[in-house]
Amino acid sequence: MANNISFEKTFILGGDLPINRLGYGAMRITGEGIWGPPKDHEESIRVLKRLVELGVTFIDTADSYGPNVSEELIAEALYPYPAGLVIGTKGGLLRTGPNQWPVDASPKHLEEALEGSLKRLKLERIDLYQLHRIDPNVPAEETFAFLQKAQLEGKIKHIGLSEVTVEDIQKAQEYFEVVSVQNMYSVDNRKWESVLQYCKEHNIAFIPWYPLSGGNVKGQEVLKRVADKHQATPHQIALSWLLHHADNILLIPGTSSVAHLEENLKAGSIELTEQDIEELNNIPQA
Repeated sequence: MANNISFEKTFILGGDLPINRLGYGAMRITGEGIWGPPKDHEESIRVLKRLVELGVTFIDTADSYGPNVSEELIAEALYPYPAGLVIGTKGGLLRTGPNQWPVDASPKHLEEALEGSLKRLKLERIDLYQLHRIDPNVPAEETFAFLQKAQLEGKIKHIGLSEVTVEDIQKAQEYFEVVSVQNMYSVDNRKWESVLQYCKEHNIAFIPWYPLSGGNVKGQEVLKRVADKHQATPHQIALSWLLHHADNILLIPGTSSVAHLEENLKAGSIELTEQDIEELNNIPQA
């Protein structure tokens, strides 16, 4: 019988912030199209309170979620924040309507976004500030220099990037230490495998977004087969595979439902076998 494979439960972010590798993404506690307030305000508050009770110590949000709504709800539900809770937020996108995300990583916009996030989250310093996107219309050096300055001023503790190449990370590292990278990645979409491996080699947290690609039929079949063995859901298996795949992966599954939150977090107790991992590793890529 194949042996179960255990995995590290925690990661030290930036060398000094220990966090549970199974965190929470706070995008879905906003309205449809990630626009405006949630349909059920009280349920969103319950989700945020419940995740702390369940041991989540990392929340990922952004000023653009709502916009502003996600950050405001986090402060409403959890401030004053419990010891050990790390809140990461992001800047660099504008919102012009539901599901619309124009990029603006100019120093002027980032300064407004950062000041707004500090105010909404009721913080003097943000533990992890992530650049939502490198702006093709702004020299990356200007963006990185602003983040470097904000860190030196004490407004940001650690800095992360999103949707970047290894070369982007290396360029940013000329200005500051990159402690996290948030790229699209899943068991059936490993386009950024080289970035994940670079991050692993340099002890940089890798935070997958969209951790379960939707349309990969073959992948769904394998996930369901493994899920049935563990009396789990395919989504739980997809999350568990990520936890097993690399110890620097931090997960941030998002939801606006307490029941779904609890289901997501159960992925942290699934220990896949060598056979399971081999099957999942061989899923055709989307």
